[in-house]
Amino acid sequence: MSQISTRFSIAVHILSVIAVSSNDCTGDFIAGSVNTNPVIIRRIMAKLKKAGLLDVRAGVGGAFLLKSPEQITLLDVYRAVNATEGNQLFRIHEEPNILCPVGRNIESVLQFELKEAQSAMEHRLAQTNLSQLTTNFK
Repeated sequence: MSQISTRFSIAVHILSVIAVSSNDCTGDFIAGSVNTNPVIIRRIMAKLKKAGLLDVRAGVGGAFLLKSPEQITLLDVYRAVNATEGNQLFRIHEEPNILCPVGRNIESVLQFELKEAQSAMEHRLAQTNLSQLTTNFK
């Protein structure tokens, strides 16, 4: 079973570093905080840039937020980095036995519950913004 990608937590980490830091937030600086390879940071930053959450200064470098931390929700970040496969938090296993009454019906019966669970999670992420998180880092 797949799990939510670590891209989400790394993306939140990246945006949080930028929000609280007075330093130039280069990819290397952020990679030091996340403790991962700068290439991974650059890939995730590209997704955040495409989503309109941050930009990077050319030349000397340094990333900056395009919105205030109060305007960036965890749901924005979650969606920006495609944290789940095919935008589905849960996936149904493929090709259950259709000759079995459970196998024949599991997807239709379970799908509603899984969609409701994902909706509840997304609703919760939409209620928390970057500013609310970063106040806990000080």
